[in-house]
Amino acid sequence: MKPLLSLLAIATTAIMARCTTPEPFGPVPTDAQLEWQRMEINMFCHFGPNTFTGAEWGSGQESAETFAPTELDCSQWVNVARQAGMGGIILTAKHHDGFCLWPSTQSTHTVADTLDVLRAFTDACREGNLKAGVYISPWDRNHPTYGTDAYNDVFVNTLKEVHTNYGPFFEQWFDGACGEGPNGKQQHYDWPRFMQTMHELNPQTIIFSDIGPGCRWVGNEQGHCGDPCWSTLNTEGATPSENKPAPSELETGHKGGDRWVPAEVDVSIRPGWFWHADEHPKTVDELMEIYYNSVGCNGLLLLNVPPDTNGRIPVEDSAMLVAFRAERDRIFSKDLAQGGFAYGNHIRGRKFKANNVLDTAYHTYWAAASANDTLYVGMPDPHVFNIIMLQEYIPLGQRVAAFHIDSWQPVQGENGTWNTDWVTVAKGNTIGYKRLLRIPKVTTAKLRIVFDSVQAAPIINRIALYNSKAQ
Repeated sequence: MKPLLSLLAIATTAIMARCTTPEPFGPVPTDAQLEWQRMEINMFCHFGPNTFTGAEWGSGQESAETFAPTELDCSQWVNVARQAGMGGIILTAKHHDGFCLWPSTQSTHTVADTLDVLRAFTDACREGNLKAGVYISPWDRNHPTYGTDAYNDVFVNTLKEVHTNYGPFFEQWFDGACGEGPNGKQQHYDWPRFMQTMHELNPQTIIFSDIGPGCRWVGNEQGHCGDPCWSTLNTEGATPSENKPAPSELETGHKGGDRWVPAEVDVSIRPGWFWHADEHPKTVDELMEIYYNSVGCNGLLLLNVPPDTNGRIPVEDSAMLVAFRAERDRIFSKDLAQGGFAYGNHIRGRKFKANNVLDTAYHTYWAAASANDTLYVGMPDPHVFNIIMLQEYIPLGQRVAAFHIDSWQPVQGENGTWNTDWVTVAKGNTIGYKRLLRIPKVTTAKLRIVFDSVQAAPIINRIALYNSKAQ
């Protein structure tokens, strides 16, 4: 027989192994990417000569005098964004027409010194405690060097000018569009150099492009992620303009992808990206549908709200945004799972107990002891709900590939008698940062979450229940 002390040592080692923090699985977000994802909704502002001409893509030949806002008020943009529950705004400082909303030394197609929109924008964001982001299109339909090697130098210097004089920015938006310039030539963008320049300017800036590296285009402009929606993507050999994944791949991401490149869902509140007098904003119901299919499917929503010719967010748009915020607050202000309890069929350790999924602290979570674990949620009394929220703890990776949720409820048998049994009420593929599942109304005091397919043992940091019909 082994000495008692040896047996105790073996047992203690086994317990400690089970209680240690789980190892990350696969690619994981940087601190900046995690902060970005938790913002959930940001505002996009398309603003430039197109606002005044009615175009969506300008020719680059518009006179600088075309851009003439009469009551520019970037502080109003910030106030609208804050009332809408947004954490940041991204401004189209240079669209494909090449017109710069700041007095750039790299172009002659710019605003005058007295109308530095980018300065007014960044100052307003800082005064309003909102994060500022910037869109700088590499396509330039005005610059005479576009289509030559010299233009790559111009674009690098433009990035340096903007980020040095106006930054820091939380996000740099790179559009991959690559059309002809004023000389009829197309540009071969030096993407490695552009990316390296950004890293040197500010490694914390989230870089958006078709392939990231900070976040990716979701593959459509209709306001929805794919299902599944993985935050991982294979990007080897791709650039934002060439050899990039197909839109359908960008919608879903790649299971087991080699890089963490989460999806950003860009969509406009109006039919167009720039303001047009004959267009009107989407309704609250339409915006809520977008919310469920973007933020509620593991994406970040970037909602475009274009300023008008006055240089302000139109009243009807701001009113719709406030109503959109009010509807989210109404639905998600009361978590019906609060006051309940959770348990798993195995115990990894007190630090990772199942009840962590019911608190609101982000960095607490339930860590399954194995890939086969099931999670249960119980409540003292039955509740009526029609929305289930699940969140994985993504700092340790995205793990769940398929799951279903069962409700413990009365079931009528073939002989007409009633019994209580598990009934499946929801199914899904990926979870990721956040998954919102809309289901037919359920009344129950107990749920179980069954993980049908996982890449590693599940780690869940939040479960919540809501009733969108409650008044």
